[in-house]
Amino acid sequence: MIRKPTETRISRIEPLARLPVFFGLKGRRVIIAGGSEAAGWKAELLAAAGARVSLYAPDASEELLSVLTGLNDTAIDHIREPWSINVFTGAALAILATENDAEAQAFRCAAIAAGVPCNVVDRPAFCDFSFGGIVNRSPLIIGISTDGAAPVFGQAIRAKIEAMLPQGLARWAEAAQTWRPAVQALKLSFQKRRSFWERFTTLALSRPNDLPRDDDRNSLLALSATEATLSERGSAVLVGAGPGDPELLTLKAVRALQSADIVLYDDLVSRAVLDFARREAKTMLVGKTGHGPSCKQEDINRLMVSFAQQGKRVIRLKSGDPMVFGRATEEIDACRAAGVAVEVIPGITTAQGVASRILRSLTHRAVARRLQFVTGHDTAGQLPPDIDWRSIADQSATTVIYMPARTIRALADAALVHGLPRETPAIAVYNATRADEEVIEGSIASLPDIMGTKERNGPVIVLIGRSMKGAGDDWAALMPQASEDAALSKQNTAIAGSA
Repeated sequence: MIRKPTETRISRIEPLARLPVFFGLKGRRVIIAGGSEAAGWKAELLAAAGARVSLYAPDASEELLSVLTGLNDTAIDHIREPWSINVFTGAALAILATENDAEAQAFRCAAIAAGVPCNVVDRPAFCDFSFGGIVNRSPLIIGISTDGAAPVFGQAIRAKIEAMLPQGLARWAEAAQTWRPAVQALKLSFQKRRSFWERFTTLALSRPNDLPRDDDRNSLLALSATEATLSERGSAVLVGAGPGDPELLTLKAVRALQSADIVLYDDLVSRAVLDFARREAKTMLVGKTGHGPSCKQEDINRLMVSFAQQGKRVIRLKSGDPMVFGRATEEIDACRAAGVAVEVIPGITTAQGVASRILRSLTHRAVARRLQFVTGHDTAGQLPPDIDWRSIADQSATTVIYMPARTIRALADAALVHGLPRETPAIAVYNATRADEEVIEGSIASLPDIMGTKERNGPVIVLIGRSMKGAGDDWAALMPQASEDAALSKQNTAIAGSA
């Protein structure tokens, strides 16, 4: 059955416990009430964000006074009076440090009446917003929240991020602020503007602890100024989405998805992978499924070329690796014929993903010195007539069969006829590396019957060979020489008995 490419809307945002936002507080008034040390730490944080802090604390604790003395910050005004309804007028935020529920409720009601967002320290029931952990490379700032569920977990995440980000990135973030007006003055298109910031990012990450230099800025701007005079040229990128688990995406694949104008994806691509695409990108399903409705390859080729010729960056997203049963040659040829720049970003193959999940190596120096990939069906959905059965029966090879859901019995029968031993281990994996992954183990003789016990949905891959043995199997018994020795011993015993 034929179907047409269809524009889709991918749901990208799962429910959020809290909305992460960043308040601009420079020069704005913030209210803090409470005499504890916690009030002092909040005052320090808000003053660091540029706020003018009015701290209402008639009975300040020694700890609070110590914090204020240590800060000696003119942006913090310690008012030795209790808070009142009138103090909320014109405030940007209001924070209370108290253990008293009645005071917390009154403070919150006064804030709501004045239209001021409210936070009561460590009392989420009275909060409109919360403070999370902060990684400070200002103006690069990262906020971390567990919605109060696991503060220690949040602190551990913060520590990991702190260790990953060099302190020098703060200087590059400042440079980005300073250089942005010059970039805007060039009046670049979106893609060319993005190219500038991609080059900037590459430079910053390669030299994070170096000071950004005028020479760096000038060379980047000069290159972008040259590009601004050139006509807009689109491109196509064939990207491997891996077998399903989004964490198996390569960094290069993620960067490509985040620069996309158009994403053309197949049915087998995990929706979690699509979450990495730029939010403004248009997504189109150009599904090709075995034995089901599929878009014609010619239509997919035309779409890729057409969008690229409009100056778009087209991402052709394919399950697994584009170069393994992904019709990459046809799409590359179509782009080249039309003069469209094309590149390929490889992905984790389904075979690799499966091997990692079931902890079976695809090769073994004693029993599997060759690895071969075979398609389980031809263009008509039948077992391909030109399979090299001698190579399938080779006991020193591991064979990976892609998409054999409807042909596995015919394939197994033919392999047995051509000499593959019945006891050869075989494993079928449905929905590899995904949450609904299902692994079925057997031998090449028994696997088709096991797979046929019920109807299963999703893509399937079958791995055949001695390297697929189970944890309790005897390696020696599976080695070719051991099999030959056993047969010879049996023959000698029979000769001796007849004598």
